[in-house]
Amino acid sequence: MNKIYTEHITKLMGVNTWQVEHCIELFEEGATIPFISRYRKERTGGLDEVQVTEIKHYFLRFTELEKRKSTILKSIQEQDKLTDKLKKSIEETIDENTLEDLYLPYKPKRRTKASVARELGLEPLARDLFELTVTDCNREADKYLSEMVGTREDALSGARDIIAEWVSETVEVREKIRDLSLKKGVVKVTASKGAGEEDNSKFANYFDFSQSVSNIPAHRLLAILRGEKEGELSVKLDINESEAFGLIKGVVFKNKPVSNNKSGASIQVAYQVEMAVEDSYKRLLAPSVENEVFKIAKAKADLESVKVFGENLSSLLLAPPVGQKRVLAIDPGFRTGCKIVCLDAQGELLHNDTIFPHPPQNEKITAMKKISNLVEAYKIEVIAIGDGTAGRETESFIKRISLPQGIEVYSVSEDGASVYSASESAREELPDYDVTVRGAVSIGRRAMDPLAELVKIDPKSLGVGQYQHDVDQKLLKEMLDTTVESCVSRVGVNLNTASKHLLGYVSGIGPSIAKSIVEYRALYGPFKSRFELKKVKRLGEKVFEQCAGFLRIPGSENPLDNSAVHPERYELVRNIATDMNCTVDDLIRRGEIRKGIDIKRYISEDVGVPTLTDILEELSKPGRDPREKAKVFEFSSDIQTIEDIKPGMILKGIVTNITNFGAFVDIGIKQDGLVHISQISDRYVSNPAEVIKLQQHVRVRVVDVDYKRGRIQLSMKNLLSSSSER
Repeated sequence: MNKIYTEHITKLMGVNTWQVEHCIELFEEGATIPFISRYRKERTGGLDEVQVTEIKHYFLRFTELEKRKSTILKSIQEQDKLTDKLKKSIEETIDENTLEDLYLPYKPKRRTKASVARELGLEPLARDLFELTVTDCNREADKYLSEMVGTREDALSGARDIIAEWVSETVEVREKIRDLSLKKGVVKVTASKGAGEEDNSKFANYFDFSQSVSNIPAHRLLAILRGEKEGELSVKLDINESEAFGLIKGVVFKNKPVSNNKSGASIQVAYQVEMAVEDSYKRLLAPSVENEVFKIAKAKADLESVKVFGENLSSLLLAPPVGQKRVLAIDPGFRTGCKIVCLDAQGELLHNDTIFPHPPQNEKITAMKKISNLVEAYKIEVIAIGDGTAGRETESFIKRISLPQGIEVYSVSEDGASVYSASESAREELPDYDVTVRGAVSIGRRAMDPLAELVKIDPKSLGVGQYQHDVDQKLLKEMLDTTVESCVSRVGVNLNTASKHLLGYVSGIGPSIAKSIVEYRALYGPFKSRFELKKVKRLGEKVFEQCAGFLRIPGSENPLDNSAVHPERYELVRNIATDMNCTVDDLIRRGEIRKGIDIKRYISEDVGVPTLTDILEELSKPGRDPREKAKVFEFSSDIQTIEDIKPGMILKGIVTNITNFGAFVDIGIKQDGLVHISQISDRYVSNPAEVIKLQQHVRVRVVDVDYKRGRIQLSMKNLLSSSSER
């Protein structure tokens, strides 16, 4: 990669140039983010996963920029207008907007006022006026009169059109106006014609709104742009015109002294240029720069938002699992009944049925008997209930049944369950069952292992945040895919039980090789060791290097196969064991042996303290799941509807969504309450994700209730630290 890019990334991130260069080299070699951050710490100087991800973001961005430069250079070269100076300017820029500014004068255009004036032969007049080399603009204009240019004013007007275009295409002018707009521009929002009434419009708060573009929060800008897209809001960027004119004139008249001679001709010529400047700003520059500024602001808002979405998705995927237990899962419903499935400890479907405990059927006694019989017949250990329609009522109904001691009841998020149940993956897994059965199975499996089940669903269908459909979808996909891969790598994957969907997110594998692994497993039985992976079709040395450390084989003859120790370090671990006069198994089981290891003895050219420290840490807890244990949660029993809620109440809730401006909390009714960022903690919080996570169990205080609009304001102040748990 071009040195100017690595130097820029270094400056932005505050790391060493060699760290960025080595990271990029690893990307170019095909290494993944989890692999680099876990197994190449010496080469990157210990950059963590967040830093490696950021470097990859810039790497991809600058790779695209380089492609755009090649296209632009080729275009200008074909016009035979590429000078050495212009080529150097293009090659050295690192800013997309500056690059497009440089290309603008050479970009193929539609027919414009300036192009019409050029066809009339008025470009020489425009040049003379612009350079202030004439003393009498009227006399000069008379030289260009013709059948097509009938009057002196026609000639001057055409010349001004050309000057206006020149001004609007001047890089320095565009940079100054863009900079002014970004620093001092104000987003002005009004209700558009035909907008909904203030009482029923979701954009009513923006019907008369203004805020500096430099300070507007990401969620607010995205809301405004959505309102504009839906035709309810009119949005414009307001900047001080006189200040803008002053900046443009400073560039245009730089080193061009204007003196008032006896006839005042130079002043007249300058006035023509000033008129062109004003026209250039109002007709060409202002609309163009406004679009650029909103594009820049939205790109910034997109980046901030997708980071929040990534954090939310991570919390969902790393939610505590109940583990391999026999589960009775329920997809609740009123009229159509509650679909029930019984699953074994591996998540395989054993039985399905339907009960109707709610109106209009109200078959409560029959439903109770059926649940009791199924619990006994399939030795159920856990009951998982979807949290959608009728979820709260179904949970209350289940808790009234006399169940065997020790059975735990969990409420499970249904986000994306309907998407999964109608997907090709669901049809492939459960071909003989309809969508209702598949949905219930998914709910049960989510309780057992949220990560393994949720990877089957497009991350965008999991409701990871507000405005996720408004942000750059390519950027969103990049962030969500990276997040899933990161979570899968952190937890590790059982090579002999994982689905192809889960395997597909393991570092370096992908859908095609994941399918090959599952096919090999079906053909030859469980893998005996990690090295057997090399027998899988299309799984070569490079893929093995990237994926092996994240795959687990419980019960393998080599205990390291069930750890995060990479196979490339097996020999090192064996050498340590030999030096300590013990086996590898002893190293894992006996902490006193590990304490006696002097890691400095094992430092080499490619193995340093970071890797050795990681190895010893992993030997102390091989294959341990980093996720917390699932906890049973119950909403306040006396709260069923918004009418039951009163200011001052303290309620239990679950965090369902985290945004830049706060968090939404489910308190057991249809409407989630909002905890504004200022109400999350007693201390200042710049990012809600610093102190709370998605699906976190919290206590909240009701601050205000708008019964008419269904809005609930909550606070966590003085409650968060003493009550929160996952």
